[in-house]
Amino acid sequence: MASAAFEDIAETFEFLDDWEDRYRHVIELGKAMPPLDDAVKVPATRVDGCASQVWFLPRIDGQGATARFDFDGDSDAMIVRGLIAILKALYSGLTVAEVGQVDAAAELGRLGLDKHLSSQRSNGLRAMITRIRTLAAGAVTGA
Repeated sequence: MASAAFEDIAETFEFLDDWEDRYRHVIELGKAMPPLDDAVKVPATRVDGCASQVWFLPRIDGQGATARFDFDGDSDAMIVRGLIAILKALYSGLTVAEVGQVDAAAELGRLGLDKHLSSQRSNGLRAMITRIRTLAAGAVTGA
């Protein structure tokens, strides 16, 4: 169920031989994202459970289960900004119903992130995925 943007990232990761190159690529993905305006970096958009500060601003186009999901995100840590970019590639453009069907662990496992992130970063990544699913589920139910 991965998007074309995520498949591009996966193909690039396959091409890169070592984790240091992949790590740099994740950081570059984060640098390429536009930052969120400071005005939206408020407690309501903050993702709890991350060691770094992380904010998600969802964008839902439509209503109900067929509404399209997208989000913007930001972090005070460059590697985390890169992880946000990867999650954006994984989830953006799906319907809110499809977001909950994505096997994020398997998709991210294709990139080797499960083996190379610290436990703290892995916990933060899981918190971001949980927040994405919660935002999408709220759009389905109208909450």
